[in-house]
Amino acid sequence: MLARETTSLLKKHYIRLDRRKGQNYLINNHILSRIVEKAQIDDSDVILEIGAGIGTLTIPLAENASKVVAVEQDKKIIPVLREQVRKKGISNVEILEGDATRLDFPYFNKVVSNLPYQISSPVTFKLLQYEFDFAILMYQLEFAQRMVAKPGESNYSRISVMMNLCTRTELLFKVPSKAFIPPPKISSAVVKLTPQKNPAADEFFVKTCRALFQHKKKKSGKALLQSFHEISDRDLDRGTIRDLISHVDNKLIEERVFNLKGEEILIISRELKDSIKKYGEKNGFEE
Repeated sequence: MLARETTSLLKKHYIRLDRRKGQNYLINNHILSRIVEKAQIDDSDVILEIGAGIGTLTIPLAENASKVVAVEQDKKIIPVLREQVRKKGISNVEILEGDATRLDFPYFNKVVSNLPYQISSPVTFKLLQYEFDFAILMYQLEFAQRMVAKPGESNYSRISVMMNLCTRTELLFKVPSKAFIPPPKISSAVVKLTPQKNPAADEFFVKTCRALFQHKKKKSGKALLQSFHEISDRDLDRGTIRDLISHVDNKLIEERVFNLKGEEILIISRELKDSIKKYGEKNGFEE
């Protein structure tokens, strides 16, 4: 039924979905129901939905929540979304037009979204800057598996580290590609993400983590040396950078990046930050 309704609506408005924009619309009623169920919505919840599309998820969310803030970037899709909401007699949906990676989000306490896959990473990191109860999010399966990967595993990455330190992340269930139109090339997965504040995972830590994982198969000292521009934009010579890195725990800088636990990267970040600070004080500048 959902598949027929979606196809009919798209034809009526002469809309052709673009895979390159991550426009893969859910057409499976069972999966839709499971997502809404996992969100445990009550009439006090304000839900943020990113990539609202034609309202497939927006409408059932709005029927249960106090309010839905629906973000959509495609100017051709937004009139259809407005029409669908109006036809259902729903008045508690606020539609925000724009790029979710650039918008400032209004208040929300839960996030429920079939995320456009090409912005999965920046949106996930952005959400961690906000306070909310939890998020139920659809990702490409490969990305979801990276989110829950452990040190030493082949798909262990920067997102794995951040999720481990700053959230409780659970892969709830997989979703086959045939549950969407157009079907994506790989399967998807629904993830529950519950934020946990970690003050140590500050901006400098994020930069350090990014520098390390640009060379995740190398020893962490060498990775930092080769990607130090991610940490500091000062024009430092290679010898100075080596000296700064040498003040970090030797055991950790000799370990390969993909084997480092999040807590160990926190130590690297903290010790490197102190090293740079002392260098700056000695040479009359601050980072």
